[in-house]
Formats: sequence, structure tokens, C-alpha cells
Amino acid sequence: MDGGKLNISSIPVSPQKQDGKPKLLDLVRTELRVNHYSTKTEEAYVGWIKRFILYHNKRHPNEMGKEEIQKFINHLAINDNVSSSTQNQALQAILFLYKRVLKKDVGWLDEIKRATRVKHLPVVFSKKETAKIIDNLTGIPKLVVSILYGSGLRLSEALRLRIKDIDFDYKQIVVRDGKGEKDRHTILPDSVIPDLKKHLNWVYLKHKEDLKSGKGETILPYALGKKYPNAGKEFGWQYAFPADKFIKNKDSGKIIRWHIHESTIQRAVKEAIKKAGIVKPGSPHTFRHSFATHLLENGYDIRTIQELLGHNSVKTTMIYTHVLNRGLGVKSPLD
Repeated sequence: MDGGKLNISSIPVSPQKQDGKPKLLDLVRTELRVNHYSTKTEEAYVGWIKRFILYHNKRHPNEMGKEEIQKFINHLAINDNVSSSTQNQALQAILFLYKRVLKKDVGWLDEIKRATRVKHLPVVFSKKETAKIIDNLTGIPKLVVSILYGSGLRLSEALRLRIKDIDFDYKQIVVRDGKGEKDRHTILPDSVIPDLKKHLNWVYLKHKEDLKSGKGETILPYALGKKYPNAGKEFGWQYAFPADKFIKNKDSGKIIRWHIHESTIQRAVKEAIKKAGIVKPGSPHTFRHSFATHLLENGYDIRTIQELLGHNSVKTTMIYTHVLNRGLGVKSPLD
């Protein structure tokens, strides 16, 4: 019931009337974009709504309610053994469908069996391990990872970085629409500036060639493309780490240059960790954890680190104190 493929986009909002009616998932996507949800959240929510409908034998959500929602969410915890965060995301997706799209009140869901929430300490590379991994990287992956570690960015934030948001004079990076749709400032490391300037010069020359060939446009956030039709061709709006190939924007039909895919950096980091002989299960996100932990080691206060990371609550940032303090100041009886 929970697997397989289903063309949910063919399901109309009204089970009885199909002609001329918007399709269900089109309405979901529209509502998500109007409320400025991220692309990743949009993909996740649409995916969960598909699975919800498929689980209930392709019944239309208008024909279902509280009982069917609880049954599906409990199924995820009991039979699929999903994590607490995954179960919660699925629930939020379905509630979004009913509250914001179908305008239907499903009542209080009081019979949901919650998946067990396990708290894990983040994996952190030591300073020596970080240096070894970066030394085993080359080209753009090395530059991206240097920014992840040197500025505390998430991988998605680094790849969505626009050239206009890099400030060499003040040595800072402006992160636009980070997690929770927030902007923030973080540091631009001195050591990365020469290589980053060299890279951006290459991007500039590449952009000029694109313009000469009648291309050179990138996608703009929200409705800026309609308000400023030519802004997508301006150099400042280009991604700092553009992809090699053009893609067709499914919304506008324009041929645009997107940023490089996350998997490019993920594969490079995995290979570099292996070459460095490090057995920790690290990923690009581990460099963000290492950034925070090493700042604590260097004596910076937790509030400053919270702002640089963009955490809503200092409690989230406090987890790095647990990583930092493990075993420190305690002498083993064996020694």
C-alpha cells in the first residue's frame, strides 16, 4: 500500500468535477510558494501527500479525515519505523493539505502513536581532521567546503549563495532565506578570499559568454523576475557556484543556469574523508558542526555562535557544549 508509483497530479480537487478544475498537487504547490516555503519543503510535502493518498487506495483527501490521517501516521511509526522528525514532517504535510488547501478542519489528533525521539550528538571533525579532509579536496568542492567550515553555512545555503551577497570589504556573507526563511550575516574567512575572487572572476567570464550566446539568465526568488524582468541576467544575481549545464525552468519555460547539485559536493567529501583515513561518518554538514565546536574551543561566546549559525534558540546551539565538554577536565582512573 505504501510503495509504487501514482500519478497523483491527475486527482482533481473535487472528486465529482474534473474538467477545468486545478489539480490537487498544483494547488498544494501554489499555496506553498505563496507562503515562501523552500523547494525542499515543497518536494517533501508533495511526496508525503502522495504516499498518504496511495496508502488509502487512492481515495481523494476530501473523502477522508481524522481517522485516515491517524492511521497513516501511526503506520509510519509502527510499520515503517521512521524517526520522530520524519513522522512529524509527514503529519505537517497532511495538515497543510487539509488546513491551507482543502480548508477542512480535521479536529484534534489524539490517537497518534509517536515515534521515539532519539537525541544524537553531532559528529564533529577535529581541527587536524578538518585540515586533512580539505587538503584532499580540489577545485570547486574544496572552495565550497572551505566556506562551509569557515563560515558555518549549510550546504544548501552555500550553493544558493548569490554573488551580490558576498561582501569582500566587510569580510562577511549574507545568507538569504536560510532555515525558517531568515536572513543572517556570517563571517567570510580571510584565507578563502584569494581563491574565491579567482573563482568569481572565472564565473564572470563564463557569464559574459552566456550573454553573448543569448542566455545568461538565472532564476530569481519569489516574484522578482516579473517585477524586474532583466535582473536575472545581472552578474550580481548569478549563483556563486553555477552548474556546468543549462536547464529549462518548468514554471517560466526559460533556459537558465542553476547552481551545482548538492550530490557533487557530497560525493567529493565522502571521497576526501576516505583518502584522509578518517573513519567518522561525516558529511558536508559535519563542517558546520565543526565550525561551531571549534569557535567554542577558541573562546567565543555561545550567543555569537548562535547568531552566526542562525539558530532560533540558544538551546539548539548549546548542543555543541556537550560535544566540547566530553571527557575534558576529568582524568581517567587508568591514568
